[in-house]
Amino acid sequence: MHYVEAARGTVSLQVWHLNLSFCLIAVLFSVQAPPTMAEGSDLASVDYEVFGKVQRVFFRKHTQAQGKKLGLVGWVQNTNYGTVQGQIQGPLVKVRQLQEWLQKTGSPKSHIDRAEFHNEKKIAHLEHSDFCIIK
Repeated sequence: MHYVEAARGTVSLQVWHLNLSFCLIAVLFSVQAPPTMAEGSDLASVDYEVFGKVQRVFFRKHTQAQGKKLGLVGWVQNTNYGTVQGQIQGPLVKVRQLQEWLQKTGSPKSHIDRAEFHNEKKIAHLEHSDFCIIK
């Protein structure tokens, strides 16, 4: 009888010790995990407008895809003036990459004359949850 009780106590102690080990490992990994976009980087927001042959060439679709590829959020839409405008939010280094893409690359059939950027500011948290096309 005592042997069984002692064995159960030993097993319980081993299980408790194993659970404690897993908890400590989880805490260590959560402390050492890389920061998320909203926590670890200088977040920026910038409005943009792109001029040239940027409508009817899938510019919005490609802008959305490039923004998502870079892990950015925001929106893009056509204007009544033949331009494309929108807003980009995310880590500053990634925002800069999309700005360069908007100035120099665009969609395959587009022809960019120029891109203008306004209202650039640091932000504490993202105001959008996705990169959307506004129709």
